[in-house]
Amino acid sequence: PAKKPAPAAAKKKAAPAPKEEAAPKEEAAPKEEAAPAAEELPAPEQPPAPTDQPAPVPTEAGGEGTPAPAEVSPAPPAEPPAPAPEPKPEKPKEEPPSCPLSLAVEEVSENSFTLTWKAPEQTGRAGLDGYVVEICKDGSSDWKAVNQEPFLSTRYTIPDLSSGDKIHVRVVAVSASGASVPATLEQPVLIREILQLPKIRMPRHLRETYIRHVGDAVNIMIPFQGKPQPEVSWTKGGQPLDTNRINIRNTARDTIFYIRQAQRGDSGKYELTVQIHGAEDKATLDIQVVEPPGPPQNLKLVDVWGFNVALEWTPPVDNGNSEIKGYRVQKSDKKSGKWFTVLERCTRTSCTISDLIIGNTYSFRVFSENICGLSNSAAVASGVAHIEKTKTAYQPEKIPQRDMMEPPKFTQPLTDRTTTRGYSTHLFCSVRGFPQPKVIWLKNQMEIREDPKYIALIDQGVCSLEIRKPGPFDGGVYTCKAVNALGEASVDCRLDVK
Repeated sequence: PAKKPAPAAAKKKAAPAPKEEAAPKEEAAPKEEAAPAAEELPAPEQPPAPTDQPAPVPTEAGGEGTPAPAEVSPAPPAEPPAPAPEPKPEKPKEEPPSCPLSLAVEEVSENSFTLTWKAPEQTGRAGLDGYVVEICKDGSSDWKAVNQEPFLSTRYTIPDLSSGDKIHVRVVAVSASGASVPATLEQPVLIREILQLPKIRMPRHLRETYIRHVGDAVNIMIPFQGKPQPEVSWTKGGQPLDTNRINIRNTARDTIFYIRQAQRGDSGKYELTVQIHGAEDKATLDIQVVEPPGPPQNLKLVDVWGFNVALEWTPPVDNGNSEIKGYRVQKSDKKSGKWFTVLERCTRTSCTISDLIIGNTYSFRVFSENICGLSNSAAVASGVAHIEKTKTAYQPEKIPQRDMMEPPKFTQPLTDRTTTRGYSTHLFCSVRGFPQPKVIWLKNQMEIREDPKYIALIDQGVCSLEIRKPGPFDGGVYTCKAVNALGEASVDCRLDVK
């Protein structure tokens, strides 16, 4: 009996050969599947060997097939993996694209809304044909496609909706292999206009005074924003605009301010108001319409001495609605009769004209100038200046008549000079006042006192300072200061020594 288990084990190993012969007995296999399956686990172990002793007896009687089903039973589970390759023929069929991403509402109005989303992560080899947007009213399950044909844009506006409706929306990606799982908004979209506070976008160049010439056209566009469409109003000084002169045209996003031919009366501050249901934004437009100024007034020939002439005048009555930037002074000698410019953009209302030719007789005129240019006419001095061939001097008997009590006043200022090292130079200015003012010279705010390098002189109101053989350290700011009992005045200049 101990030898029989060995051939039984050998017969079990040979069992695969009669496996096919046992096919007719497979009907019994299902009945034994549960038992052998449970017995198979202890089968490989040696301890149950005594239990196998009765087993060889039936096996010799042709029961070879009985152990075979015990090993055939694993064959059927081996066959289920065989269907695993069955999907392989399905691989040529591509999978549909994945779901679109980040579906969101970008904007809502009273009858439409706009969606945005991102492309799906997987689009397949053939790529996307496009997207289909579907909507469904809240409380209904009837989904309708909004677009008839797929489109590739990831932004879409759904129009023609009714205000107050709640709309569910979803987006499907479509390709040749089919449609994706739809991307659906979690909450329905309420069709209503989203309020946006009014805001005026004033252009940078209009934040300062807007200057135009008389006769020019004024055409200004100012954008704004707000929802629903804001109410736009213009006023000037709190009053409505004169529609006969000013045209206003408003759109949903901007307002246009237009004047065909500007006049000086159009100057001023205009208030723009953009309002929505009590919320408002305001901006001010400052317009200045200018024209050339009038001529200066009261031009007088004040002094004539040596080859110099002093002139004075007053500002024009009409400045052309713009600040006077300066005056242009011209001279004309009697012999030629031609006018020559002596000074441009003179910012004071007085000047001194030098380097006149001895023996000539001169006339003088002055133009005023603003942002538009020179005045159309000039102020002409009533008298003429005759430059005597002999040296002129002030007559003492005339001084009491002309020079009454007055504080010092410089009729000719100092001018900046550049000189060469080692070459003496002179600084000149002229002053008047009564009683005769005391003249003090300063260098860099330090008074010059009895320095042999400097020689200061005053003759008939003409002040001069000689700097003898200047060096680099003699450069700086020189000041001439005149003082009397009624006040004081000063002028200064810069001297550069090279």
